Amino acid sequence: MELICPAGTPAGLKAAVEAGADAVYCGFRDETNARNFPGLNFSPEELQTGIAYAHGHGVKVLVAINTFARAGTLDLWKRAVDTAVEAGADALIIADVGVLDYAARRHPDQRLHVSVQAAAANPDAIEFYVKAFGARRVVLPRVLSVAEIAAIAHEVRCETEVFVFGGLCVMEEGRCSLSSYATGQSPNMNGVCSPASHVHYREQDGQLVSRLGAFTINKFAAEEPAGYPTLCKGRFQTEHGAGYLFEDPVSLDATTMLPELQKAGVTALKIEGRQRGRAYIERVVRNFRQTLAGLEDGLSAPAGDLVALTEGQSTTAGAYRKTWR
Repeated sequence: MELICPAGTPAGLKAAVEAGADAVYCGFRDETNARNFPGLNFSPEELQTGIAYAHGHGVKVLVAINTFARAGTLDLWKRAVDTAVEAGADALIIADVGVLDYAARRHPDQRLHVSVQAAAANPDAIEFYVKAFGARRVVLPRVLSVAEIAAIAHEVRCETEVFVFGGLCVMEEGRCSLSSYATGQSPNMNGVCSPASHVHYREQDGQLVSRLGAFTINKFAAEEPAGYPTLCKGRFQTEHGAGYLFEDPVSLDATTMLPELQKAGVTALKIEGRQRGRAYIERVVRNFRQTLAGLEDGLSAPAGDLVALTEGQSTTAGAYRKTWR
């Protein structure tokens, strides 16, 4: 299985390459990419240089142009497609149907991947992208069990890619309106989920209060680790008391499930974390590289080696197991 690794910066790209990535994914420094945060991403010149470096080490570069184009502004997304192709990108990761159509018609030889933001979670949806745009791979949403992934892989005519480590989004990707409601900026269109410009902290009655826009997301006791305020990972008051209504502040770690994913027919394994630093990238990528090498030798995957790098120092297999069913 191919190991796909995050590169939020040129330094991150180099770290991922040196740690053993088969491919890295990155995006431009604008709203065409779903990690549109200050201090991250690539200029056209940096992308060209990064691709040359990666190719010199036998590593592919996948460019994420994975937000939905706003009405009347498609030229920005078209330029991103053209620039990535000219720079030598091995594949473009796209969600928007109009952008996919442009890429397929303008650059018929360019390899296209369907972004997780497209939320293509069944064979009929995926086959539409294959038939209409010649998509070669689909990045599956993090809402599917291993059995469901296996069923999809068996039916579709393209490769499948799944997330195995990092941030866990509980929403059907591409459909989240929570952050938009709180901040006026859309994760799916502007590329920013819970942007730092709308995050505020204050001390109140011996507690640390975190807010996103006008909304209180959480309150932490003095000795309690404080998580970043995103609505889906906030604590809410209900008739049953206060608690995490949507999702606990944990990270996805499917390390021990790699044999199951391999058996399911998965083509590529994706590590989330373009907003994380070089040390995170280096350790996580190297760990998965060693684990995959061990699988080839018949060794079992180790559990818990990366827990220190996870949110809240806690992990979950997410929907892959769907134990609540």
